[in-house]
Amino acid sequence: MDKNWIMQLQRQTQLTKVIETNQTTKQYGLSLTEEEAKLIVTERVNTLKVQKRVEFGEGITPKIIFEFCDSDFIDQNNYVETIIRLQEIFYLYKNEMMDEISDDELLHFMREQFETVCFGDLEYLEGACLAVFSQAVRAGYRGYQESEGRGEYAAFDEVKRWDYDLYYETLKELLWR
Repeated sequence: MDKNWIMQLQRQTQLTKVIETNQTTKQYGLSLTEEEAKLIVTERVNTLKVQKRVEFGEGITPKIIFEFCDSDFIDQNNYVETIIRLQEIFYLYKNEMMDEISDDELLHFMREQFETVCFGDLEYLEGACLAVFSQAVRAGYRGYQESEGRGEYAAFDEVKRWDYDLYYETLKELLWR
C-alpha cells in the first residue's frame, strides 16, 4: 500500500511539472491539456519499464519539453506524439551510451541533430544520428563533454552533404560554361 501511495505522489508531481511547462511553451503555440500531460507521464513510466530504468526527481520530460518547444518541426498537431517519442529515444540512448553522457549533453545533441540533420525526422534521429554517436561514445569518445553535446555530429556523419560553397561552385560551372 505504501509503495502505491509513493508512486501516485510521484506521478502527480510529474504531471504538475509537465503542465507547468505550458507557461513557457504557449509563446511557441504549444500547450498540453491535463489529459495529454497524463498520457505523456504514463508513456514515460511505460518507457522506463521497457528500458529497465529508474528515475528520481522531476524527471527528464520537462527538460525535453523546454529543449524542443521552439523547434521549427513541432506544432500543436504533433506535439504530444513528438514528446512521447523523444522520451523513448532519450531513454533508449541513455542505455545505449551506458550513461556515459549526461542528460543535458544528450538533449543538446538530440536537439541539434533534430533541427539540422534530421529536419524533424525522429526515425532518422534515432536510427542514424544517435546510433552512430552512441557507437563512438561506447568506443570511448568523450569530446562531447567540452561542447556539452553541441557540434559533435559532423565528426561521425557518414553521409556526404552539400555545403553552400561547393554547391555554388558547381552551379557556376554548370551555368557559365
